Amino acid sequence: QVQLVESGGGLVQSGGNLRLSCAASGRTFSSYVMGWFRQVPGKEREFVAAITWSTGGTYYADSVKGRFTISRDNAKNTVYLQMNSLKPEDTAVYYCAASSSVRIIVTRSYGDGSKYGYWGQGTQVTVSS
Repeated sequence: QVQLVESGGGLVQSGGNLRLSCAASGRTFSSYVMGWFRQVPGKEREFVAAITWSTGGTYYADSVKGRFTISRDNAKNTVYLQMNSLKPEDTAVYYCAASSSVRIIVTRSYGDGSKYGYWGQGTQVTVSS
């Protein structure tokens, strides 16, 4: 089992910045990829970004490219999501997720939420206009 705990959400004005953290514990060595997703009530969950533990390769949704940066600290088993130039449409609950499926790398399906077996409880990000 892998446990994930997000932190860092909050209220920020449009154009502001926030950094989310996701601390992983448990069988973290079994995870290949860490991802961030977000969801607005009434809408489908949306992929934001992903990073591989081993190589640090990063992948982003088009909507956040150039504004968000995902990174990891292997020693701390922590993944970060630096969010800059935030927009009101970035408002959502942000979830951290971990995947122990090799296929997610083979098929490059980093945005497929069904490939992630572990999820955090979520942290609210609200961007005011």
